[in-house]
Amino acid sequence: MRSNYGWVVVAAGAVITCVAMGAMFALPVYLQPIAAETGWTRAGISGAMTGGFVVMGVAGFGWGALSDRIGARPVVLLASLLLVAGLVLASRATDLLSFQFAYGGLVGASGGAFFAPIMAATVGWFDKNRSLAVSLVSVGGGVAPMVVTPFASLLIETYGWRAAMLSIAIGALAMLMPAALLIRRRPALAEPGPNGHDRQEAAAPDRRLSVGAVLRSPQFIVLAATFFLCCAAHSGPIFHTVSYATICGASALAAASIYSVEGVAGLVGRLAFGIAADRFGVRRVLVAGLALQAVGIFVYIYVTELSGFYALAALLGMAYGGVMPLYAVLARDYFGPKVMGTVLGAATMTSSTGMAFGPVGGGWLYDTFGTYHWLYVASAAVGLSAAAMALAFPPPSSLDASRPAPQAQVA
Repeated sequence: MRSNYGWVVVAAGAVITCVAMGAMFALPVYLQPIAAETGWTRAGISGAMTGGFVVMGVAGFGWGALSDRIGARPVVLLASLLLVAGLVLASRATDLLSFQFAYGGLVGASGGAFFAPIMAATVGWFDKNRSLAVSLVSVGGGVAPMVVTPFASLLIETYGWRAAMLSIAIGALAMLMPAALLIRRRPALAEPGPNGHDRQEAAAPDRRLSVGAVLRSPQFIVLAATFFLCCAAHSGPIFHTVSYATICGASALAAASIYSVEGVAGLVGRLAFGIAADRFGVRRVLVAGLALQAVGIFVYIYVTELSGFYALAALLGMAYGGVMPLYAVLARDYFGPKVMGTVLGAATMTSSTGMAFGPVGGGWLYDTFGTYHWLYVASAAVGLSAAAMALAFPPPSSLDASRPAPQAQVA
């Protein structure tokens, strides 16, 4: 029965990531109505999202470390309250600075708690089908733009942006709190075995390593560097492809629909890559997915028709959507359950930094050269670097073997 409860954690995690990430990333649909009502600049309003990314990355490390100490459930409950408070305050804001603090600060800080702690709790339940389990949790984040964003748009058209944001906050509270109560640690992590140690701890490679030693280990450095390069590679194309498609002659509506294609493909990729990783090995599938991502990005320089944009959106969405959950599985294989939250939080912080480079770098390249050609060339090169870095993953056992063996006691 205990092993079956892991799937309850998976379902709860998918709901939480869908609602929380959907509420946070719905800001683009509020942009025009907020600007029209308040007179705030679009750059200023968008700055709340930029700040949210930065705060989310930094906060993710803290939330992950805290979840290692007190568990994922209280962390997710606290973050849910913070998310709701931020949305409520943002919906009532009368000046831009207050809005940026509420949305970029509070909502952004809460966003860092919905990946590392939930993934850490999820992987602890599974010895088999681990890749599939974390992929299913991440499906929630993939579904979010197709569920929460249209709902927010409908509310804005009917009631205005303030009432819509407040309604989203109330709905998020009603869904997140019960779902968070279902998040539990695997009991075996807290039950002593015959020798007085945790049953899983005896096999976990983190049993004598401090957090500092883990974060300085070659395994973590390669994991974090791969995650950084992966996100730096796809963030620019994701952000600028709609603009590129309109330059190529696509209508604004048709260009925006490219995101929908990427979202659906990402759902397929999460499931397909999760199943493949359980069968063929996580590292092999990760390297293949990163290479596929790089190829898909590069081919964009040859695309000018809408059909080509749709085809590449499907390829790229499947690739980057499929590889993202696999980092949590690798972290579990390397470091065991005891420091999973800290490790994933630190890795997420580096990935958020990588995500921040793409949009601004792509904008600079376009402003400098007057074309998006070099964005896709540079992003593809970064993507290939991510695949090459993933090839450098040392075997998990080397982390444990790198420690000096304990000296035998003399009776």
